[in-house]
Amino acid sequence: MTKGPDRTPLTRDFFDRSVLEVAPDLLGRTLVRRSDEGTIEMRLTEVEAYAGEADPGSHAFRGRTARNSVMFGPPGHTYVYFTYGMWHCLNLVCGPEGHASGVLLRAGEINVGAALARDRRVSARNDKELAKGPARLATALDVDRTLNGSDLFTGPTPALSVLHGTPPPRDQVRSGPRTGVGGDGAHQPWRFWIENDPTVSPYRAHAPRRRRPK
Repeated sequence: MTKGPDRTPLTRDFFDRSVLEVAPDLLGRTLVRRSDEGTIEMRLTEVEAYAGEADPGSHAFRGRTARNSVMFGPPGHTYVYFTYGMWHCLNLVCGPEGHASGVLLRAGEINVGAALARDRRVSARNDKELAKGPARLATALDVDRTLNGSDLFTGPTPALSVLHGTPPPRDQVRSGPRTGVGGDGAHQPWRFWIENDPTVSPYRAHAPRRRRPK
């Protein structure tokens, strides 16, 4: 008999660690999204770590603002931001309170609620593409700024929570530069993914925007 994923919820202590410990340890965990429309469960396959004021690639590199204040803790909350005027991205806050850090959820395999995700991601060519990339992931889960600051541990049925799931063997975890990060943060190997998983998004290096000639 094949043993299914462990459905024990993670604790807040799991997130109260260095972001570079939490990020790879989130691979294989089960992210649960509950809404009035139904429930979606996703096995996380790709993430990125952002280390706050010590990380030029982080939104919190230059300190606390109204936009990034959630990143300063406490751990176990969500940080949702809007980018390019059209997409949302979902992060999980970690580390000790007062020190900003978070893990961007980049991709996952939807195991429960795929029909609901398909309704939201009508352009996906197959189920492997439903959450292949951070904007696609947020769209499939119906995540927007109303969920910014949500506590993963509020009540018996929070909007978002994380279960123990099925972490991959360590030799299947890969790391490399973060997608689209430029400048001094470009070469940090803080993107983590499960090797050969078809839901992992393709790596793209940072491409500086070129000004149009006048």
